[in-house]
Amino acid sequence: MPRPIAAGLVLGLLAAASFGTSGALVKPLLLAGWSPAAAVAVRVLIGGVVLLPIALVQLRGRWRSLWVGRWRVLGMALVGVVGTQLFYFASLQRIPVGTAILIEYMAPILLVVAAWILSRRAPRAVVLIGSALAIGGLALIVSPGGGGALDPIGVLFAIGAMFGVAGYFVIAARPARGLPSIALASAALLLSAAMLGLVGLTGLLPMTVSFSDVTVIGAVTPWWVPMLFVGIVATAVAYAASIAASAILGARLAAFMGLLEVAAASLWALLLIGEQLSGLQLLGGLLILAGIAFVRSDTSETGPPPAGPGPDGKHLAVQRVLIGPARRRRSTRLP
Repeated sequence: MPRPIAAGLVLGLLAAASFGTSGALVKPLLLAGWSPAAAVAVRVLIGGVVLLPIALVQLRGRWRSLWVGRWRVLGMALVGVVGTQLFYFASLQRIPVGTAILIEYMAPILLVVAAWILSRRAPRAVVLIGSALAIGGLALIVSPGGGGALDPIGVLFAIGAMFGVAGYFVIAARPARGLPSIALASAALLLSAAMLGLVGLTGLLPMTVSFSDVTVIGAVTPWWVPMLFVGIVATAVAYAASIAASAILGARLAAFMGLLEVAAASLWALLLIGEQLSGLQLLGGLLILAGIAFVRSDTSETGPPPAGPGPDGKHLAVQRVLIGPARRRRSTRLP
């Protein structure tokens, strides 16, 4: 396996493990009276501030790259952070957590379909098999179906989160053009916090906070303890690692790696609070890994562009962002 790809997979695993800690820590804050917008605003502010010193070091002497990548920063803030987080947390207030996660993490399938439409090239069998295995594994882990009737508005919120996740991976996988991944993450997180703060001042989004103690993993703790952990680990570390992984792997494979966040959340529940995993959940985790392996094995992007209308440049741009950089085949020519 090429070293850059291996590094991308490691970063993807780190991002999934970090993101996976957020659910159990944010939920008590919501139950204590925090509104989704307020929880997201504080979370991304902490994450952006934590990454800021590293971003400043990376950008020293290359400040123009921040201006060149301004639309990427704006898109990451609007779509990848604010939109996705608000839609997801809003859906949790209306539908079961497992159902919301299942809908949100259909994003890899959305990217497979998008690549199919935009490149006019049908996915290979390994991608379709990998997609089926991964989504089947996801369904086994979250075990949706309990917890009451599905609220249509909650389902729409979860679908909005799904599009946000897909957009996040596409934006993260776009060419860096000199903008380091940590600088992108820090700028996007700080911009997201500013956006949420401004919208909150208008009254369009409820910005409710509570400074009462919360119960986390069976212990009563001040509200800032889980929020600080979420801001540092599940936001700063997670976003920086995920953006870097997407730039290496491409949006499609990075999105499938993102499915491991759900498995990581279940594993954290086992390690931290002793919540047992069922045999079906363990099987689900293995199916997700198998699905990622199938998608990773796809080498169709090494072939020529498809016949038919449309410039080759468009196909190559779609390949680079959605599928990832083309892998070189070993030459069979004689010296």
